[in-house]
Amino acid sequence: LKAREIVQSGELGAVKMIHALNYTDFLYRPRRPEELSTDAGGGVVFSQAAHQIDVVRLLAASRVVRVRAITGEWDETRPTEGAYSALLWFECGAFASLVYSGYAHFDSDEWCGWIGEMGAAKNKDQYGAARARLLGVESAAEEARLKSAATYGGVRYQPASAVLASQIHQHFGSVIVSCERGDVQPLPDSIVVYGNDRREVRALAPPAVPRFEVIDELYAAVVKDESPLHDGASARATLQICLALLQSAREQRDIELAH
Repeated sequence: LKAREIVQSGELGAVKMIHALNYTDFLYRPRRPEELSTDAGGGVVFSQAAHQIDVVRLLAASRVVRVRAITGEWDETRPTEGAYSALLWFECGAFASLVYSGYAHFDSDEWCGWIGEMGAAKNKDQYGAARARLLGVESAAEEARLKSAATYGGVRYQPASAVLASQIHQHFGSVIVSCERGDVQPLPDSIVVYGNDRREVRALAPPAVPRFEVIDELYAAVVKDESPLHDGASARATLQICLALLQSAREQRDIELAH
């Protein structure tokens, strides 16, 4: 939201281009069978592209009018798309490139100071841990049980450190916003502004709780009757773009969005 404030303030001119990139181990974390089936709502487009699309739409503050994309599926043991690259065109004239891979090789948290998506520090020496956890799994049912055990309320669930959570913001990979007179890069602990004459690091206040912006937005909508940024129409627009991304990859053509 702070990056959006900077972009929308006009101090760097109009937004022109956004680049979002995230490389994770998503496809090799324990999954339920439906999470490995695109037809059942699985795969990285429905699960992960939705987040990236929300991010770039928030920053561009404009409607997406066209989508072109390609998806990657190169592990037959995880039979769904595990990667994608997409171009989005906005009504305001800006465009965005989105890249995601969940194939558990390069980890783009390296570019965020080894701070993970949930705001916790990562041990860079634990390379390959996600794939290693699956080596002893003998069935889809066993993998589903592992997934349930590690989620909220499960026997293996481990909440993030309360101390760390109060110091560092969550993120979704590397994002760079290019405006007419500068670039903006949001990071877990700061926002870096690259102007014509200088580079400025603007520190972010520590979060009181993880994802406090979501809680504040919900409270304002319910109690103060304020229109939220993330309303039902916004959710439908994001889903429409996800569907267009898959259609574009399948038909190998641009997809125009009517609304």
